[in-house]
Amino acid sequence: MNVFGQRRSSSFTFIIINVVVFFFVYLMPGLLRYLAIYPFGLLRGYLWTPLTYMFTHRDFMHILFNMIFLIFTAPAVESRMGGREFTAYYLISGTLAGLFSVFAYLAAGVNVPIIGASGALYAVLLAFAAYFPRATFMVFFVIPMRAPYVLALFAGIDLLTHLRGGGGGGVARLTHLSGLAFGYLYFLIRLRINPIRAMRDGR
Repeated sequence: MNVFGQRRSSSFTFIIINVVVFFFVYLMPGLLRYLAIYPFGLLRGYLWTPLTYMFTHRDFMHILFNMIFLIFTAPAVESRMGGREFTAYYLISGTLAGLFSVFAYLAAGVNVPIIGASGALYAVLLAFAAYFPRATFMVFFVIPMRAPYVLALFAGIDLLTHLRGGGGGGVARLTHLSGLAFGYLYFLIRLRINPIRAMRDGR
């Protein structure tokens, strides 16, 4: 099912918003401080940032890889969920991932800005692996691997990096993992689906 062929596609809309925001931030770099989520920003009343942070990106390669991932996974997930459910899933998972991360940093006394769609994208990867467990990705462009194993691989890398205290080049590993966790909870509570069981049963 080609979701991009529908007149109203949430997947396509999210991609357009990401690209437009990236363009405006590129032209006006100072805009990023009002869109990224960070502890002191919330304390200053930037209450919209838990939503806007997921549409901002650090540089061209950051947005390029995120949007490529979104193009290859989000339409299929949206075709199973439906546009409204997918929109809610994407925004709720991404927003909660950002809030969880920023309050964790606040508790640690760290004022690190968080940007990028990766929290929401990890939730999308979870959904993709649950709905299409036999789908295969070419990891690092050379290794064929089914979606559930790709999810486990990247979640494992992020978890180990976070536990070791690695900065990961500025990547918010905690946001990735919390996006995955909130996506999992959304499946259990809202959709009444155990995504782990769906992955296992679909092998």
